[in-house]
Amino acid sequence: MPSSVQFRDVSVKSILHDINLHIAAGEAVALIGRSGAGKTTTLRLVNGLARPTQGEVLVDGVALANSDLISLRRRTGYIIQGSGLFPHRTVYENVSTVPRLLKWSETDIRGAAEEMMRKLDMPLERFGARYPASLSGGEQQRVGIARAMIAHPTILLCDEPFGALDPIVRRDLQDVFRALRSGVTILFVTHDLPEAMRVAERLVLFDGGRIVSDTPADAFLSQPLPLAQRFVAAASLTPC
Repeated sequence: MPSSVQFRDVSVKSILHDINLHIAAGEAVALIGRSGAGKTTTLRLVNGLARPTQGEVLVDGVALANSDLISLRRRTGYIIQGSGLFPHRTVYENVSTVPRLLKWSETDIRGAAEEMMRKLDMPLERFGARYPASLSGGEQQRVGIARAMIAHPTILLCDEPFGALDPIVRRDLQDVFRALRSGVTILFVTHDLPEAMRVAERLVLFDGGRIVSDTPADAFLSQPLPLAQRFVAAASLTPC
Protein backbone atom coordinates (compact mmCIF):
# COMPACT_ATOMS: atom_id res chain seq x y z
CA MET A 1 0.00 0.00 0.00
CA PRO A 2 1.30 3.50 -0.80
CA SER A 3 2.19 5.81 2.08
CA SER A 4 1.11 9.33 2.90
CA VAL A 5 3.72 12.03 3.56
CA GLN A 6 3.24 15.21 5.56
CA PHE A 7 5.43 18.21 6.38
CA ARG A 8 4.37 20.23 9.40
CA ASP A 9 6.01 23.66 9.83
CA VAL A 10 9.30 22.24 8.57
CA SER A 11 12.39 24.37 8.35
CA VAL A 12 16.01 23.51 7.61
CA LYS A 13 18.40 26.26 8.61
CA SER A 14 19.19 28.59 5.69
CA ILE A 15 17.48 26.23 3.19
CA LEU A 16 13.78 25.67 3.93
CA HIS A 17 11.28 27.87 5.76
CA ASP A 18 7.94 26.80 7.27
CA ILE A 19 7.06 24.05 4.81
CA ASN A 20 3.53 22.69 5.18
CA LEU A 21 2.66 20.03 2.63
CA HIS A 22 0.52 16.90 2.52
CA ILE A 23 0.93 14.20 -0.12
CA ALA A 24 -1.88 11.67 -0.08
CA ALA A 25 -1.20 7.96 -0.40
CA GLY A 26 -0.77 7.12 -4.07
CA GLU A 27 -0.48 10.74 -5.22
CA ALA A 28 2.20 11.88 -7.68
CA VAL A 29 3.54 15.34 -6.81
CA ALA A 30 6.24 17.28 -8.66
CA LEU A 31 8.42 19.73 -6.76
CA ILE A 32 9.55 22.43 -9.16
CA GLY A 33 11.59 25.58 -8.86
CA ARG A 34 14.90 27.14 -9.75
CA SER A 35 18.22 25.67 -8.63
CA GLY A 36 18.75 26.16 -4.90
CA ALA A 37 15.04 26.61 -4.16
CA GLY A 38 15.00 23.74 -1.64
CA LYS A 39 13.46 20.93 -3.73
CA THR A 40 16.12 18.28 -3.17
CA THR A 41 16.40 19.03 0.53
CA THR A 42 12.63 18.56 0.82
CA LEU A 43 12.98 15.19 -0.91
CA ARG A 44 15.83 14.10 1.37
CA LEU A 45 13.76 14.91 4.45
CA VAL A 46 11.31 12.14 3.53
CA ASN A 47 13.76 9.31 4.15
CA GLY A 48 15.84 10.96 6.83
CA LEU A 49 18.86 11.86 4.70
CA ALA A 50 18.24 15.43 5.85
CA ARG A 51 16.82 16.46 9.21
CA PRO A 52 14.57 19.43 10.01
CA THR A 53 15.80 22.07 12.42
CA GLN A 54 12.16 22.88 13.14
CA GLY A 55 8.87 21.04 12.63
CA GLU A 56 8.38 17.41 11.69
CA VAL A 57 7.99 15.08 8.75
CA LEU A 58 5.47 12.25 9.02
CA VAL A 59 5.03 9.10 6.95
CA ASP A 60 1.68 7.39 7.41
CA GLY A 61 1.04 9.72 10.33
CA VAL A 62 4.20 8.73 12.22
CA ALA A 63 6.95 11.31 12.76
CA LEU A 64 10.30 10.27 11.33
CA ALA A 65 11.86 11.09 14.69
CA ASN A 66 9.91 8.10 16.04
CA SER A 67 10.45 5.82 13.03
CA ASP A 68 12.87 3.05 12.10
CA LEU A 69 14.73 4.85 9.31
CA ILE A 70 16.42 1.71 8.02
CA SER A 71 13.06 0.03 7.54
CA LEU A 72 11.63 3.20 5.97
CA ARG A 73 14.49 3.45 3.47
CA ARG A 74 14.04 -0.16 2.42
CA ARG A 75 10.44 0.56 1.45
CA THR A 76 11.34 3.84 -0.23
CA GLY A 77 12.55 3.83 -3.84
CA TYR A 78 15.08 6.46 -4.87
CA ILE A 79 15.87 7.44 -8.48
CA ILE A 80 18.54 10.06 -9.09
CA GLN A 81 20.11 11.76 -12.07
CA GLY A 82 22.76 9.51 -13.59
CA SER A 83 21.11 6.35 -12.18
CA GLY A 84 23.58 5.91 -9.28
CA LEU A 85 24.23 2.28 -10.20
CA PHE A 86 27.00 0.28 -8.53
CA PRO A 87 29.61 0.10 -11.32
CA HIS A 88 31.19 -3.14 -10.07
CA ARG A 89 27.85 -5.01 -10.03
CA THR A 90 26.01 -6.48 -12.96
CA VAL A 91 22.60 -5.24 -14.03
CA TYR A 92 20.96 -8.16 -12.25
CA GLU A 93 22.95 -7.55 -9.07
CA ASN A 94 22.02 -3.86 -9.14
CA VAL A 95 18.32 -4.55 -9.69
CA SER A 96 18.23 -7.16 -6.93
CA THR A 97 19.85 -4.91 -4.28
CA VAL A 98 16.75 -4.17 -2.16
CA PRO A 99 15.14 -7.64 -2.41
CA ARG A 100 18.39 -9.11 -1.08
CA LEU A 101 18.37 -6.68 1.84
CA LEU A 102 14.79 -7.79 2.48
CA LYS A 103 15.96 -11.43 2.35
CA TRP A 104 13.74 -12.52 -0.52
CA SER A 105 14.38 -15.99 -1.90
CA GLU A 106 16.52 -16.22 -5.02
CA THR A 107 13.54 -17.56 -6.94
CA ASP A 108 11.40 -14.57 -5.98
CA ILE A 109 14.21 -12.13 -6.76
CA ARG A 110 14.79 -13.65 -10.18
CA GLY A 111 11.10 -13.65 -11.02
CA ALA A 112 10.62 -10.03 -9.93
CA ALA A 113 13.73 -8.90 -11.81
CA GLU A 114 12.60 -10.62 -15.00
CA GLU A 115 9.16 -9.04 -14.78
CA MET A 116 10.44 -5.53 -14.03
CA MET A 117 13.10 -5.60 -16.73
CA ARG A 118 10.55 -6.86 -19.25
CA LYS A 119 8.31 -3.88 -18.45
CA LEU A 120 11.29 -1.61 -19.08
CA ASP A 121 12.02 -3.30 -22.43
CA MET A 122 15.38 -4.61 -21.20
CA PRO A 123 15.05 -8.42 -21.04
CA LEU A 124 17.05 -9.84 -18.17
CA GLU A 125 18.45 -12.67 -20.32
CA ARG A 126 20.01 -10.04 -22.57
CA PHE A 127 21.07 -7.38 -20.07
CA GLY A 128 21.34 -9.14 -16.70
CA ALA A 129 25.03 -10.06 -16.94
CA ARG A 130 26.18 -6.72 -18.31
CA TYR A 131 27.83 -3.96 -16.28
CA PRO A 132 26.65 -0.33 -16.15
CA ALA A 133 29.63 0.95 -18.14
CA SER A 134 28.46 -1.06 -21.16
CA LEU A 135 25.01 0.59 -21.17
CA SER A 136 23.82 3.83 -22.71
CA GLY A 137 22.64 6.62 -20.42
CA GLY A 138 19.01 5.76 -21.09
CA GLU A 139 19.61 2.08 -20.40
CA GLN A 140 21.38 2.89 -17.14
CA GLN A 141 18.44 5.04 -16.09
CA ARG A 142 16.01 2.19 -16.86
CA VAL A 143 18.07 -0.07 -14.60
CA GLY A 144 17.91 2.64 -11.93
CA ILE A 145 14.12 2.68 -12.23
CA ALA A 146 14.01 -1.10 -11.97
CA ARG A 147 16.20 -1.10 -8.87
CA ALA A 148 14.02 1.56 -7.21
CA MET A 149 10.71 -0.13 -8.00
CA ILE A 150 11.33 -3.89 -7.90
CA ALA A 151 10.45 -4.30 -4.22
CA HIS A 152 7.13 -2.42 -4.56
CA PRO A 153 8.08 0.69 -2.55
CA THR A 154 5.38 2.63 -0.76
CA ILE A 155 7.14 5.91 -1.59
CA LEU A 156 9.22 6.76 -4.65
CA LEU A 157 11.60 9.73 -4.47
CA CYS A 158 12.88 11.03 -7.81
CA ASP A 159 15.61 13.68 -7.96
CA GLU A 160 15.98 14.99 -11.54
CA PRO A 161 16.09 11.36 -12.76
CA PHE A 162 15.99 12.20 -16.48
CA GLY A 163 17.82 15.53 -16.42
CA ALA A 164 21.04 14.32 -18.07
CA LEU A 165 19.37 12.55 -21.00
CA ASP A 166 18.71 13.77 -24.52
CA PRO A 167 15.15 14.97 -25.22
CA ILE A 168 14.01 11.86 -27.12
CA VAL A 169 15.29 9.38 -24.52
CA ARG A 170 13.94 11.63 -21.77
CA ARG A 171 10.46 11.61 -23.29
CA ASP A 172 10.55 7.82 -23.69
CA LEU A 173 11.51 7.33 -20.06
CA GLN A 174 8.80 9.72 -18.90
CA ASP A 175 6.30 7.48 -20.70
CA VAL A 176 7.81 4.36 -19.11
CA PHE A 177 7.70 6.01 -15.71
CA ARG A 178 4.05 6.99 -16.12
CA ALA A 179 3.15 3.40 -17.01
CA LEU A 180 4.82 2.03 -13.88
CA ARG A 181 3.85 4.62 -11.29
CA SER A 182 0.50 3.25 -10.03
CA GLY A 183 0.34 2.02 -6.45
CA VAL A 184 3.11 4.22 -5.10
CA THR A 185 3.33 7.74 -3.65
CA ILE A 186 5.71 9.84 -5.76
CA LEU A 187 7.70 12.99 -5.07
CA PHE A 188 9.42 14.07 -8.28
CA VAL A 189 11.97 16.91 -8.26
CA THR A 190 12.50 18.77 -11.53
CA HIS A 191 13.01 22.26 -12.89
CA ASP A 192 11.45 21.19 -16.21
CA LEU A 193 7.80 22.26 -16.31
CA PRO A 194 6.66 20.05 -19.23
CA GLU A 195 8.19 17.04 -17.50
CA ALA A 196 6.49 17.91 -14.23
CA MET A 197 3.14 18.16 -16.00
CA ARG A 198 3.64 14.77 -17.68
CA VAL A 199 4.62 12.75 -14.62
CA ALA A 200 2.63 14.35 -11.78
CA GLU A 201 -0.93 15.19 -10.84
CA ARG A 202 0.04 18.17 -8.72
CA LEU A 203 2.77 20.80 -8.94
CA VAL A 204 4.35 22.43 -5.91
CA LEU A 205 6.47 25.47 -6.76
CA PHE A 206 9.38 26.45 -4.49
CA ASP A 207 11.14 29.78 -4.32
CA GLY A 208 13.76 30.76 -1.79
CA GLY A 209 13.08 27.74 0.38
CA ARG A 210 9.34 28.36 0.58
CA ILE A 211 6.29 26.91 -1.14
CA VAL A 212 4.78 29.70 -3.21
CA SER A 213 2.24 27.70 -5.24
CA ASP A 214 0.50 24.33 -4.91
CA THR A 215 -1.89 23.51 -7.75
CA PRO A 216 -3.22 20.62 -9.84
CA ALA A 217 -0.97 20.09 -12.85
CA ASP A 218 -3.65 21.12 -15.32
CA ALA A 219 -4.17 24.43 -13.50
CA PHE A 220 -0.53 25.53 -13.38
CA LEU A 221 -0.52 27.28 -16.76
CA SER A 222 -3.17 29.72 -15.57
CA GLN A 223 -1.47 30.35 -12.23
CA PRO A 224 -1.01 34.18 -12.08
CA LEU A 225 2.08 34.11 -9.86
CA PRO A 226 4.93 35.84 -11.76
CA LEU A 227 7.42 33.03 -11.08
CA ALA A 228 4.95 30.44 -12.34
CA GLN A 229 4.44 32.45 -15.52
CA ARG A 230 8.21 32.66 -15.99
CA PHE A 231 8.32 28.86 -15.96
CA VAL A 232 5.45 28.77 -18.45
CA ALA A 233 7.21 31.25 -20.74
CA ALA A 234 10.57 29.46 -20.47
CA ALA A 235 8.91 26.20 -21.49
CA SER A 236 7.20 27.91 -24.45
CA LEU A 237 3.82 26.81 -23.16
CA THR A 238 0.61 28.75 -23.62
CA PRO A 239 -1.28 29.91 -20.51
CA CYS A 240 -4.90 28.79 -20.32
